Amino acid sequence: MRGKRVLYFTILAVLAAAVLILAIGIGSVAVHPARVLRIFYDLAAGSPDGAGDTAYTIIWQIRFPRVLLGFLIGASLAAAGAAFQGLLQNPLADPYTIGVSSGAALGATVAILLLPAGFFSSQLLIPVFGFIGALVALFCVYQLGRVGGRLPVVTVLLAGVVISSFFSATISLGMLFAGEQMRNVFFWLVGGLSMRGWPFVGLTLPYLILGLTVLIFYARDLNLILLGEEEALSLGVEVERVKKIVLVAASLLTAGAVSVSGMIGFVGLIVPHAMRIIFGPDHRHLFPAAVLGGGVFLVAADTFARTVLSPVELPVGIITAFVGAPFFMYLLRRHRGKYRF
Repeated sequence: MRGKRVLYFTILAVLAAAVLILAIGIGSVAVHPARVLRIFYDLAAGSPDGAGDTAYTIIWQIRFPRVLLGFLIGASLAAAGAAFQGLLQNPLADPYTIGVSSGAALGATVAILLLPAGFFSSQLLIPVFGFIGALVALFCVYQLGRVGGRLPVVTVLLAGVVISSFFSATISLGMLFAGEQMRNVFFWLVGGLSMRGWPFVGLTLPYLILGLTVLIFYARDLNLILLGEEEALSLGVEVERVKKIVLVAASLLTAGAVSVSGMIGFVGLIVPHAMRIIFGPDHRHLFPAAVLGGGVFLVAADTFARTVLSPVELPVGIITAFVGAPFFMYLLRRHRGKYRF
């Protein structure tokens, strides 16, 4: 089993590298993969000879930050989805179940609708408001879901559904008064990576590193909790403490992703399922696999979204929904007997 798992990880890593290189080269101005590799080699060597070249500018300033951001967001959503599915012991759980994404969407909507156009010179304040909204949602879910000093799975799940529904209704109400900003709100809610450059990569990367590090550190404890809380307690696991830490870590991953990209669905739902079927339910292997799988899936979907109707660009959230729904039905039909936590 270990040798097979190493093989699968190797294949997934090679696939991720290939998808990244191809995605960087695909666009209205096509760049051959060999040219892409050459540019990165020159950068690594500290001698970007083609700094004045059009291909260099397109790759380094436009496509590479967008592709990298897509990989980071896909990785964050998939890892968060794996954590929520394990923590809540619910195969339908994803980053949107807990209400954090709805909070981020509400924060971003408030920024779009209420801040005057001259208040900020870039789009960077929208993710800031989105992240604040996500933290508010997490605080509400935690306060509503806890019972005494405990955090029962059922009450957290119910609290997440309630908060998500309430925030979604608030967003819908705000859209009724959006006026000329209706288009901006709509495109943010359906998710996309258009006009996202290096500053957005810098906003997302710290949350991915921090959240994923915490999840991997507590992966073994999460495995034991899935065997039964009493058994986990007998083995020395502080169950309630681990629940809270995993909840916060997965929520930070979700908040960091959604506050930058908007609402991109299905990544955090189908990728953990697919990786669980391939790599098994052990979260020590599932989290890294979900990171690679989520990154590959979102980069491929975004590449298709920006090129299929070029020069018109589709929101990537629409593509992930169209691909994710039938793929999830396929997984359910073919592997429902193999699926387990």
